[in-house]
Parts: sequence; structure tokens; C-alpha cells
Amino acid sequence: MKKFVFLLAFIGLFISCQSRESITHRIAVSQPVMPIRMTSDTSHVVLTDFLPVLYGDTTHWKGLQWLSDETLDCLNMTGTAPVVREMDIINSNRAIHTITFYDRHASFAIPVLPAKPVRQALISLDYTDGVLRVGFYDSVANPTLEAYVQNMLVPHSCWSRAQDGTWLLDLNQSEEIKQCSHGRAYLRVFAEDDQFLFNDLLLPLQDGKVVTDASQLNRHDPQAQVLYSVLIDRFYNGNAGNDWKMNSPEVLDIVDYQGGDLAGITAKISEGYFDKLGVNTIWISPITQNPWDAWGLYPFANGNKYDSTKTYTKFSGYHGYWPIYATKLDDRFGTPEELRTLLDTAHAHEINIILDYVANHMHINSPTLQTHPDWHTDSILPDGRRNFELWDEARLTTWFDKHIPTLDLEREEVCEAMTDSALYWLENYELDGYRHDACKHIPEGYWRMLGQKIATRWPGRPIWMIGETYGSPELIGSYVKSGMLNAQFDFNVYFTAREALCGLTGMDQIMQNELTSLRTYGAHHTMGNISGNHDQIRFASIAGGAIDIHSQGKEEGWTREVGIGDAEKAYKRALLLEVLNMTLPGVPCIYQGDEYGEVGGNDPDNRHMMRFETLSLDERNMRNQVAELIHMRRHSMPLLYGDFIPLIDRPDEIIFQRIYLGQKVTVIINRKTLTYEIIND
Repeated sequence: MKKFVFLLAFIGLFISCQSRESITHRIAVSQPVMPIRMTSDTSHVVLTDFLPVLYGDTTHWKGLQWLSDETLDCLNMTGTAPVVREMDIINSNRAIHTITFYDRHASFAIPVLPAKPVRQALISLDYTDGVLRVGFYDSVANPTLEAYVQNMLVPHSCWSRAQDGTWLLDLNQSEEIKQCSHGRAYLRVFAEDDQFLFNDLLLPLQDGKVVTDASQLNRHDPQAQVLYSVLIDRFYNGNAGNDWKMNSPEVLDIVDYQGGDLAGITAKISEGYFDKLGVNTIWISPITQNPWDAWGLYPFANGNKYDSTKTYTKFSGYHGYWPIYATKLDDRFGTPEELRTLLDTAHAHEINIILDYVANHMHINSPTLQTHPDWHTDSILPDGRRNFELWDEARLTTWFDKHIPTLDLEREEVCEAMTDSALYWLENYELDGYRHDACKHIPEGYWRMLGQKIATRWPGRPIWMIGETYGSPELIGSYVKSGMLNAQFDFNVYFTAREALCGLTGMDQIMQNELTSLRTYGAHHTMGNISGNHDQIRFASIAGGAIDIHSQGKEEGWTREVGIGDAEKAYKRALLLEVLNMTLPGVPCIYQGDEYGEVGGNDPDNRHMMRFETLSLDERNMRNQVAELIHMRRHSMPLLYGDFIPLIDRPDEIIFQRIYLGQKVTVIINRKTLTYEIIND
């Protein structure tokens, strides 16, 4: 193995541990730490982005050391001596390496992947009597392979070369595998040659053996999730006792409360709606207390001057994104008991519930901001401009609107308060994770602090966090770390898929964007592949030509009924988007109503009340086909954990395979004929 040199940038990390149990042992058997991905020959690394528990004092770190690759030099991190927090990694040989930390109890390792072009070629071939066989889809000369189980490096002595040129990994010889012989663990294989870094393999283990049947998986396996987005007020009214409307002439009914609540979600889970659809994770919109009065004004053009051709309205906080209190449940959605009933019911149906949490801003009348008026950023820029909606120019300080100031989360006391508020919901309710709002507008320090608090307080609890960031893959990926977020929504693949399926760009662009995502986020990422969301025009209306894809979509929603357009094209194209999402690596995410092709413009026209019974024949057919796709995915190891092999990328057609232990699923999508095939081999 080639060597590299680590230069310490500065020392300042403190380590916390609230029990005498070895932290390294907990890390070794916890979720696999994401690898460090080199972006050049030298990369700056914040260690807590990969090991969030490395925070606080060193009381329980007696004898802890770190070992760079296979050299014998190590840095002692004992007693009260400072511990490495940040470092520069110089990788002149551009090879796969390992940073290993160890103490007398256990060790854990972080893979460091070189800055090489990534090639999709590594595949798993079979698994027999504890021996895993891997190879390459096409010819590769002299590759180097490394295997990890959880966060432990499997010794090179466990590898051998078969007569047919494939590689054998004997898991029976690995002491590291034996440490993971109870419950779920994950085996990872990385490979490279002189030119390329190859896609990694990810194989779930159950009691030390490779999982070969999807029935062995459960809702806590991140790659096995199918996510469903619920806008609570617009889903289903389960308790008429908490119904409340403003009934104000200033507020049009489409932006007033419609009665959906937590009890409504519970009712639909109990009825089996999500079981029939196949969904096993539900993202619910924010539940924190919102204002009781109306705010905002539409349209915002012309300085809000009256224009008789425009539609005017103020808005209620029905969507939940204007928190007055960060830790109080909105009375219009339900009670704490109803939230606990929802969670108990969901878990009985093997369904996760993740909560949408808003950390970027609070409502201007929040008691928190009344008490701490200096806790928000300045609404005026130094040059005198209003700091409103400057999403990229002033992304960490801009206000979304004049009544929802952006919190100054770069101040430690503000960051502490808001991360503690997020933890309140985990402490008091058995939630399974978060969808985080407006991630790119929040400084990285917030995500590190939140990740560290969760990792140290609940080391064994499966908590999955997905974020929302619009931007480049590099920006989106900068938040996807073990100590920050598990995933974000892959808007770049979504936007390209919309255009390609509607004939505005080639299908080959979908493949290129997907390969970019795999290079950026990893071959087995859990990025969200979306059908739409509450901020986008409904795709069925775009697909049928009822609304232009490049339209903002807001004005149409106010001034006309946005329908389906050409129904045949609309439903076929919408179904092809679901086929993509169910067969690509990542976590499929359905926005409520997209399973049957709901129509509409942009906010609030994309937030119609969910329909369950009054569906047309086309809508029922689409919902049935989407359910079939979801169940197919959830029962297919190749679609959940398979390696992605691109085969054909033409302007009108893409073909790719997913391969797991030699099982192949071939996916063919043709936008000219609006057809698809999914072939199991």
C-alpha cells in the first residue's frame, strides 16, 4: 500500500463521552462513517464531519492514538492533551488509504478515497459459505481492493484471487466480522487502479452474514426506504375538533387552513393506505406553533402596488414554516397525545416518521425574538439594499420575507438554542429523523453541533436526516457527512429528468447527471429522488403541456385552473419519472398526490387537498402502477443495494443495470415511445 503524509493544520478538538463505554467500540459497530473524498492532491478535512463524537474533553480517551495508513508513527491523544480537529491530507500518490484510530478496546477506520476519475465497473458476483466474490463489469488490470465492515478495516489476508481472475473475500477469517455477528452491519468494498477510482460496493449483513433476501431488511435500513411527503393541513382531516379558519376577506381560501391534521395521517396509516402503496417512511411538514394572524402579500411585484389585473391575498401559516415557538405543537394540527399515537401507529406498520424542522428563521413575533432582538441577521445589506430573497448572493444572511427574520446561527448562543430545540422533539417523541429546511442558508457550524449532540446523546438510535439545498452538487454534497446530514434531495437529477422526459433535452443528460451524483455523494448514497415537492409545479401538468416548464407557475395558479393537458402524455411521462426514481440509487420520494398525477401550478396551487376516493380512471391506474413499482423496488436487492452500471445513453433512450450478488435488473426507458421495461435476470 502506498503511503501518504498528514499535516496537522491546527489542534483544537475536544472529545466528549458520557459513559465509560469505549467510544471507539461504539463507532466501530455504529453506522459506517462516510469516506473522506479527496478533491485534489491536498484536501482540508474537519474531522468531526466524519466522527461527530470526537468533541468535548478527553477524560475517557486514555490511550487513544491514531495511525496513518501502514506507517508506525502515531499521534498520542491521551489525558488532557488537545486532539486533532482539522488537518490537511496530502495524497501525492493518489491511492486509497485509511486513517485508523485505536485504543486498547477497539479501533475504527476512515477510508480516504483519491482524487481520480470515477468509473462504474465494480460488481458483486456471489456469496457462498461466507465467501464473497467480486469482479468488474469489464476488463480492469491490476486493481487494488480494500474492504471495511462498519468502521473497521478487513485485513488484506482475507483476500485471495480466484482462477477466473475474480477476487474472493473470506469473511470467515475476519475478526472484524465476528465483532458484528449480532444484528445489522454493513460491508463496504472500495477499488482502484492506476487510472480510476471505482464505484464502491455496499452489502448489508445480518448477524455477520451477507443479506441475500430483501425480506431481511427493515425500515431502519436507509437504502430500503421509500419516502412520502405529507403537507399536514392538506392531507386528511381526522379530527374536526381542531378545525380552525381565519375566514378573513384578506385571506383567500386556498391559503387558509383546510383541516388536515396528525389524526388524519394516523387514520390513513390505520386504513392501510401506505401499506398498499408500499411507503415505509413519511416526512411530515413542520408541526411547530405558527401565528394565528395573516402575513405576507401576493403579488410582490411593483412594490406591492395595487394592480387590478393581479390577485391579492395575505396568507395563514397553514404550511408550518413560520414558527412562533420552536418546541410547541401547533394546536391546529393536534395534541402531544395525537402525535404519540401517530408515531405508535406508524411504527406498528413498520413506517418511519421524520419531522420537517425549521432552523433558519422564526416569525418576527416569536417570543424568542422579542426577548433576543439581536438574534437575527440584518435585513439591510452594507450597501443599503434590502436583504430579502438573495438566495445565493447572501445565502447565510438573507431573509425569506420581512416577517420571518433569518436567525444569526453563526453566534454560538443562537446555535446552541436552536440545536437544543431540534433535540427537544427527539427527546420527547419517538421520531425517526428530520427533513431539514433551507440547509444551504444555515452555516456549517450548526450542522456540526446538531450532529455531535445527536451522536453523543443517542449513539445507538437510528436517526436519518435529509436536507433541502438548491445548488451545485459540490454545494449540496458539502453538507452530506457523517457528522452533518445523511442525505439531501437531488434536485439536479430531478430538474434534468423533467426536461428530458418532456423532450427539452436528451435522456443522455439524465445519465450524465446521475453519474455526477454517484461521484459526488457515493455509489450507495441515500439522496432523495423526488417526484416533486410543495415548492414545484406539479409534474403531471408540465408533462401534459397544461403549463410551461419554464414558467414560474405562481400567477397561473391564481388566475386559471391548471389542468392535465394531454392526458396520455401527462400520465405516461409522470409514470416514467416514478420508474426513474424507483430504479436509480438513492431514496425515492413521492410528494403527496404525485402517486396519482395531481395537477396544479406552483405554490399554493400545488397544495390542493389530497384526494383518496374521487379519482379518475387514469389517476387510479397511475396510483396502482406506482404501487407496483414501489413494491417491486422494496423486494429487489439489486434495486436497493445493487451496483449501478450504465449501458446506453442516447437522446431518446437510456439503459442501465443494477447488480447485486450476480442478480441483474435491467432498466430501459424510452421517452420517444413513452415506454419502459424492467427486466429481472
